[in-house]
Amino acid sequence: MVLAGKLITEIELKSPAVKFYNLFAKQLHDAQKISDSVHETKVHEGDWHGIGSVKQWTYVVDGKVITCLERIEAIDEQNKTNKYTLFGGDVSSHYKKFTLIFQVIENNDGHDAVKWTVEYEKLREDIEPPNGYMDYFNKLTRDVDAHLIKP
Repeated sequence: MVLAGKLITEIELKSPAVKFYNLFAKQLHDAQKISDSVHETKVHEGDWHGIGSVKQWTYVVDGKVITCLERIEAIDEQNKTNKYTLFGGDVSSHYKKFTLIFQVIENNDGHDAVKWTVEYEKLREDIEPPNGYMDYFNKLTRDVDAHLIKP
């Protein structure tokens, strides 16, 4: 009986890594204006970008509107990596643990990328792994990337 797992998706960027990372690290409130997959975000505790801050999210996964809270656990600007815990709402009804690691990878060859990692623990064996989240992160990445390369 396997309840825990890890999913990873990596997407090549057309926009510069630093610009992409900065949007998520310093302008996250703009995500709801950029992607139609994000319906609403608002600060629940703290601020938009500080460790320990909590935001409430409403977004679409597998065609369903999902709500949850997200807490910033760690920020590593040098390695362009942030770690979040998702909880409450729809997430807690399926998962005991749901950790999201967001990393932007700068490559010297100009092919920068973003890597999304989800570490999860399901509440029960009959719950599916959160594969729909990988599709959501792929779409969000494409939407933000296209927004950042607009003239």
